[in-house]
Amino acid sequence: MLPPSDPAPSASPARFSLGCVTFGREIDEVAAGAVMDYAAGEGWTMFDTAAAYGGGASERIVGAWLQRRPASLRPLLATKILPPYEPATLRSRVDASLQRLGLARVDVLYLHQWHESALQPDSLAALHGAVADGLVGAVGASNFNADQLGRALTLQAERGFAPFRYLQNIHNYAVSAFDAPLVSLCLRAGVERVGYSPLGAGFLTGKYDGGVPPGTRFDLIPGHQAIYFTAAARERLARLHAVAREMDCTPAELALAWAARHPALSRVLIGGRSPSQVAQGPAALARVPAEVTGRLD
Repeated sequence: MLPPSDPAPSASPARFSLGCVTFGREIDEVAAGAVMDYAAGEGWTMFDTAAAYGGGASERIVGAWLQRRPASLRPLLATKILPPYEPATLRSRVDASLQRLGLARVDVLYLHQWHESALQPDSLAALHGAVADGLVGAVGASNFNADQLGRALTLQAERGFAPFRYLQNIHNYAVSAFDAPLVSLCLRAGVERVGYSPLGAGFLTGKYDGGVPPGTRFDLIPGHQAIYFTAAARERLARLHAVAREMDCTPAELALAWAARHPALSRVLIGGRSPSQVAQGPAALARVPAEVTGRLD
């Protein structure tokens, strides 16, 4: 059985960021607004979207919501652009995201995934220019490994460019792209670590044990299946469920608490289709003590 839960301060709002991947793809503007209202009301300090989410729909929905709030009450906003990161088009894609968001400036701009063009000096110069011109507060990388991030940081330092200050990678109990060399590099370079998909797009709940139901994330994005339908991931899934049964909590609670409490991360992204789904993150961290999540390791 679960021992008494940790006190509520362990579920600090600053630990969570709102992932907006479902907006305009799985839920409409009204439902997305309810999710954002919940996160803002709970004091979550960063919302995370991308140009690719819903073909730009997520940025437009987030932008419309932001316009209805006083500037002093708005959370930090992060968005992402896809490769290739060619200097001739990079600035125009930043401008397009800002237009959809209805903002003159975005707090964090990520390169959404690794591509060799991220190491072009002119591309890094264009990113630096976006920061220098006040269009971007800080730049980040997503889905980079230690070698890729290290090479980019070295080039930025050599040329005096604004360095990557954020790294966003997948991180959950079954699959993680935050290995020890990468975390060490981030700590040395002062890069904030943001983990996404703490439930493995539903894999860790066990919802795919009998196949892929229509309309689920693995159905909408079949690429998830190659990531999670492996022997290693299924072994971790079995371990998670065994500990959850023993400690009288749900697999989702245990997985969320493990990800949110993990020392590799500065923040964990929580997304969903409703406020109740998003609320599972803080609730799990408050309910499941550290000694329970520690049993998974």
